[in-house]
This record gives sequence, C-alpha cells and structure tokens, in this order.
Amino acid sequence: MTRKQFFVTGTDTNVGKTLVTAGLLLAAKKQGLRTAALKPVAAGCAKTDAGLRNDDALLLQSVMTESLAYEQINPIALQAAIAPHIAAVQEKRVLSADRIAGFCRGSLQQADFTLIEGAGGWRVPLNPRETMADIAKILQLPVILVVGVRLGCISHALLTVEAIRNDGLPLAGWVANCVDADMPVLRENIESLAARIPAPCLGIVPWLDSPDPEQVATTVDEQLFTAALLQS
Repeated sequence: MTRKQFFVTGTDTNVGKTLVTAGLLLAAKKQGLRTAALKPVAAGCAKTDAGLRNDDALLLQSVMTESLAYEQINPIALQAAIAPHIAAVQEKRVLSADRIAGFCRGSLQQADFTLIEGAGGWRVPLNPRETMADIAKILQLPVILVVGVRLGCISHALLTVEAIRNDGLPLAGWVANCVDADMPVLRENIESLAARIPAPCLGIVPWLDSPDPEQVATTVDEQLFTAALLQS
C-alpha cells in the first residue's frame, strides 16, 4: 500500500493530541500496518542521563511498531514548558520550519502509517515569521484535527479548520476528545461540530479518568478510519 502520512494538530494546547495520536497508531497497528510517529518540536523536556526527554514523545515511541531513536522522533527538545519559540530564544536556539521538515523527511519512509504531531495549535510560532503550520505546508501533509471538547471549542475548531483550508491543506478527519468531565450539553456540542466541520469524525473519546491510548483506539470508527485515512 502507499505510505500514509498525516500532520496532527489541535484546537489548543492540552487537548489530548498525543493521546489521540497514540490511539490512532494503535488503531493502524490493529489493521496490520507498520506505524511510526514524530513530535519534532517538544517543550517541557526533562533532563535525563540520556539527554532531554519529553513524556509525549516517549509515549509515542512506546506505542509505534517501528524502532526509531528518540532523536529521530523528537529532534528539537526544549527544556522550559512554555511556547516553543520563547523557549528556543531562552536556550539560544533557532527554530526553522524548513530544517524541522527536513528532520521529518528523514523518518517519513520508515512505516506504512506515520503521524507527525505538532506542538500546541495550528498557529503556534516557531520564530518571528513562521508557525507550526509551516512544517505541515512544507511537507504537504493532510491534517488530522484533535478538538478538545469543552466550552468554547466550537469556535476554536471552526477557526482552526478555516486556517488549515486557507493554508491549502486538506483536512483528513477530526477527533472529538472530551477533556471536561462536566461539559454541559456534550452531545449537542459534538453534533454542532459534526454538522460544521467538512471532514469525517474519526472517533469520540469520552472523558477518561486515566487516559490510555488503548482505550482511545477502541473509540476509533474503523470504517471511517479506513476510508478517510487509508484509502484516501
């Protein structure tokens, strides 16, 4: 089969992009695919004997089928848990969309199904001129949107969809991740999103006390996953 590669973004930070990315990797694995994932830019990395390590990148490394070195998964590891462009300035590093895309290209041919997870939302800055979106644009990847379902998410989601389309990239699908245990009129909000987002909802992840990628994988609609991501 043709290798399938997607860029994963979110409506905001802390909407569960990594959890959903890991769940999608497991869903692909269940279909017999070799999987890999990259988180090319990660802030909030901890010092270890092996160097700076990010929990999200380590989670992705643990669920993918292919054996990639940590540095292939997360080539830009920043220590401060703040916006990447600010962390980079503090650490006297320069972030370049073209250079980051180059890192990604080196690993994109390792698997049948590869996901590149961005940091934060679609317009998170890399430097004074470029944003996270520029990485996806350079690589020309279709996008999967993770919607953190909470109050205000409809506007956040529709604005992100509009930005993705204005950047000339296709929206392959979206996932509703319920991040607020007390979200009022939850069903109505998800129905409103589904009626307005011009792409299939690949799954609805309920509120999880202890989020687990295996649980997320069970929420993925296998037919839509196959049609939207594997047969497109």
